[in-house]
Amino acid sequence: MKSIARTFALSLGIAATAIFLTMLGIFIWRYPTEEREFRSCQVVAAVLDRATVIEGQKLTVRSTPALEELKADSPNLWYVVSAGDLLSEYGSEHRPALPFVFPYHGPVGSSVFSTLDQNSTFCLSAVQRGSLRLAMMVGEPQVRFGRIARTFLLRRVFSIMLVALAFAATVAIGSALAARFVSRGIERVARRALAIDPSAPQGLISLSEVPRELKPLVAALNRAFGEIDAYIRMQRRFLGNAAHQLRTPLTLLRAKIDDVPDPALKAELVRDVRRLTSLVSAMLDLARLQNHAIEKRPIDLAQITLDVLADFGPSALDAGIELALEQDGKGPFVVQGVDAAIRSALANLVGNALIHARGARRIVATLDRNGISIYDDGAGLPDGVEQGLTEPFQTGNTAGDGAGLGLSIVREIMAAHGGELVISSAPGRGTTMSLRFPVTAVPARSPHRELQTG
Repeated sequence: MKSIARTFALSLGIAATAIFLTMLGIFIWRYPTEEREFRSCQVVAAVLDRATVIEGQKLTVRSTPALEELKADSPNLWYVVSAGDLLSEYGSEHRPALPFVFPYHGPVGSSVFSTLDQNSTFCLSAVQRGSLRLAMMVGEPQVRFGRIARTFLLRRVFSIMLVALAFAATVAIGSALAARFVSRGIERVARRALAIDPSAPQGLISLSEVPRELKPLVAALNRAFGEIDAYIRMQRRFLGNAAHQLRTPLTLLRAKIDDVPDPALKAELVRDVRRLTSLVSAMLDLARLQNHAIEKRPIDLAQITLDVLADFGPSALDAGIELALEQDGKGPFVVQGVDAAIRSALANLVGNALIHARGARRIVATLDRNGISIYDDGAGLPDGVEQGLTEPFQTGNTAGDGAGLGLSIVREIMAAHGGELVISSAPGRGTTMSLRFPVTAVPARSPHRELQTG
């Protein structure tokens, strides 16, 4: 789509040019009568001057296309051309009594005079030809508009160009200022819209802050934001209520399974209930994160990582996987956040690596200034699936283990902390999942040691 400002400026420039040319044409057409007669006088005098030839003692007005056109357009045309005692005239039957006699001895130039009876006017023009003065008196000429316009434009081309340039500059500056005003209004609305939290878009854009032309658009945006916010709140409320209501039936079901006599069936039912319980707990955690603001405090990432790896030590031993903690650079590794939430996010990543990293023999947690990364040397993920893993109920485990909410909850935790979850993987080269926090300057000291279980 084209730029609004550029389209506006171009349209205004074309319209202004058309208006200028129209006004110029109207001005020439509606020229004052006296001025029009004077311009007609100049045109006719120029035609006669070019047609007049003086040879010896003879003055001749030759037939030229311009003169014949003038005669054809002017049925009552008359003129008298004289140079000293030489004289040539045309249409004497139409010529009224004149206030001048021949030969003419007045000054050089052109002017319009009234006849003696004051019923009409005539043109008097005198030019110098060598030692002779050529005088021309013309009456009742009907000069075409095009000739007057050409004469007017040729004689005033410099002035017209200056006026046109001034007009164009005024239009250009005005259109640029107007376009800038419109663009700044749109940018202001865009900044206000970007400032609205996508996870809770209840903020409205004040109509007093935008130009009148943009108010319908802003009103529509405010209405859309309100509807989106209401939908998000309803969805989160349903998610929390559904998870809460499912906990009691699952607890009762778990108690009844204990009475199942068949050990194999009992183990299978316990596993299924455990998966359902994990799903419900994950849904509750997700609902809490989405519905409540968190209070951040300085958190020692190194200590949390040590605790989480220690918790997963027995599981790693059973699976034959080595757990290790490394650091990239000097500590302290401190972030602003909620201890329990960050522990939950990190536990999700480590647990995810233990469960889904097929063929993994080592899982390494690496601390750096930006956060923490969990790397496994397993088979890696297929190309293009990294982004989908953070969506709810999506899992990279083809066996179907897990609820598919773990990485979604991690993403929500990191978003609440102003950070992000970054996943990078390649088939056969393992997977790295990183918790990236915003830079913080909180001073702290933490112990750093390598924990290995294998």
